[in-house]
Amino acid sequence: MSEENIFLFVPNLIGYARIILGLFSFYLMQCCPAPAVFCYLLSALLDAFDGHAARALNQGTKFGAMLDMLTDRCATMCLLVNLSLLYPSYTFLFQLSMCLDISSHWLHLHSSVIKGSTSHKSIDLSGNPILRIYYTSRPVLFFMCMGNELFYCLLYVIYHVEEPQVWLQWLLGVCAVVSLLKSGISVLHLITASCNMAAIDLADRESERSKTK
Repeated sequence: MSEENIFLFVPNLIGYARIILGLFSFYLMQCCPAPAVFCYLLSALLDAFDGHAARALNQGTKFGAMLDMLTDRCATMCLLVNLSLLYPSYTFLFQLSMCLDISSHWLHLHSSVIKGSTSHKSIDLSGNPILRIYYTSRPVLFFMCMGNELFYCLLYVIYHVEEPQVWLQWLLGVCAVVSLLKSGISVLHLITASCNMAAIDLADRESERSKTK
């Protein structure tokens, strides 16, 4: 039986396509708002398809989980960097958002992998009920993630529109609420992951003490 090539698994190929679309989007942000937003949102939408492919084809991997998480974080970070240039008075808030997003997901993924999970989306069902709903309900996860990404994209779009229509401003307001809720979930990520890491440290220290007795 030939050895499987993890790098050519279908979910990972979708992940590479997301990276390419993201790079196109970042390159176009300074000059071409419409295609930049199209590429960015298409990349974000493909995030849902790689998960379906992984489950359907039994091709879920730790590499794929890392690729997925890093693509999401880098994409959002690059968009926030651009927004900081467009809205310099809000740079501090964008910096806070970047720090919270990256630190919470990194620590959550790291603690999950140490505990044996293949993905940061695989959590202990006895843990925080909000995170349990967030990760076990795909509609909730999709709505929260897409609403958050759409909020930042709308900030980018509205900057380039001379007279934004009322419906666009209302949509921005709704997505702003979703983005705030997702930031709250990121805080829970950070707290829960910190507690998990502390519990792992305590277990390791207890194991070391047991060996020395």
